[in-house]
Amino acid sequence: MAAPGENMRVNGDRLWDTLMDMAKIGPGIAGGNNRQTLTDSDAEGRSLFKTWCENAGMTLGVDKMGTMFAIRPGTDPDALPVYVGSHLDTQPTGGKYDGVLGVLGALEVVRTMNDLGIKTKHPIVVTNWTNEEGARFAPAMLASGVFAGVHTLEYAYDRKDPEGKTFGDELKRIGWVGDEEVGARKMHAYFEYHIEQGPILEVENKQIGVVTHCQGLWWLEFTLTGREAHTGSTPMNMRVNAGLAMSRIIEMVQTVAMENQPGAVGGVGQVFFTPNSRNVLPGKVVFTVDIRSPDQAKLDSMRARIEAEAPAICEALGVGCAVEAIGHFAPVTFDPTLVSRVRNAAERLGYSHMNLISGAGHDACWAAKVAPTTMVMCPCVGGLSHNEAEDISKEWATAGADVLFHAVVETAEIVA
Repeated sequence: MAAPGENMRVNGDRLWDTLMDMAKIGPGIAGGNNRQTLTDSDAEGRSLFKTWCENAGMTLGVDKMGTMFAIRPGTDPDALPVYVGSHLDTQPTGGKYDGVLGVLGALEVVRTMNDLGIKTKHPIVVTNWTNEEGARFAPAMLASGVFAGVHTLEYAYDRKDPEGKTFGDELKRIGWVGDEEVGARKMHAYFEYHIEQGPILEVENKQIGVVTHCQGLWWLEFTLTGREAHTGSTPMNMRVNAGLAMSRIIEMVQTVAMENQPGAVGGVGQVFFTPNSRNVLPGKVVFTVDIRSPDQAKLDSMRARIEAEAPAICEALGVGCAVEAIGHFAPVTFDPTLVSRVRNAAERLGYSHMNLISGAGHDACWAAKVAPTTMVMCPCVGGLSHNEAEDISKEWATAGADVLFHAVVETAEIVA
């Protein structure tokens, strides 16, 4: 299978300008973005992306989860497409690159193919998956999960945000319910380009992360039930303090993660207090424990220990404890052939590179259940992500997109 010539490169300035134009939609308050899934800002970003894809000569398909598939035809009508993409939705205080780089990097691959007059046997499909972040509707990677058969469409439509609005109703409200059955499409391969969301590439001074595996994950949602009471007039020995129970569980999660080093992480990033008043002890606390590891046995043992120790912590304080697993994916090993193509592309183009295990979950984790899959990563400053201060350089973005272009075009098979 012929590889593109090493002189073939993407237009880095155009890619960067496209990233900056998308970042104008759903601006945050500190230089990043708040373009959460199925909001008006998400709808606006989708419309702009649709326009760009159509201007690049692609036709758009949309499935019942609202996932967007922009298609560049191949020369063989029977050849399965090569899919390339990520997500345009962001965290409430998200950066300009997490997910967005993968979607717009894929668009740049097609634009560069158009510039160079490249035809391929296999079609190319630029993909924007709905609700990768899971910030508004848990779990994360929801649309790709339905696509891969992990979740049902009904389950996804019934997910609720903190205000009680359902995924299905909000998808309809913004006008992006497609007519395609979710998962009906078949893939020849799937590529995803992403910022690392960690510090390793920058510390090691490498331009390209060749992603070989992705960590598995459990999200465990705890609901602790205490008794609302005045914080000033309730004696310490008469309190049923759900907040105190939560703090002790968080400390326990830290201990469990540290005792499973290396190759394990755990923490809590979301907490809801009720009634969330300064001078009222919480009657209810809901929070999510996030544990991850590339080792399935370690991941499961961590979950078992946390679920065993948390009720004991609560019982000692008279607090009720319920736990529900609201998100999970197993560790993923990416396709060795596609991984080699990414590595070979980096070498051919003269970019420094190293193997990486992704610490974050991605749509590629679910795509790997239905097709050969891999990822390309570029560094991000300080390893910072899910933060408005998230930052990359134009040079990093371009290098990764060059590698993506070469690996995708090789897989789609150039037609002379």
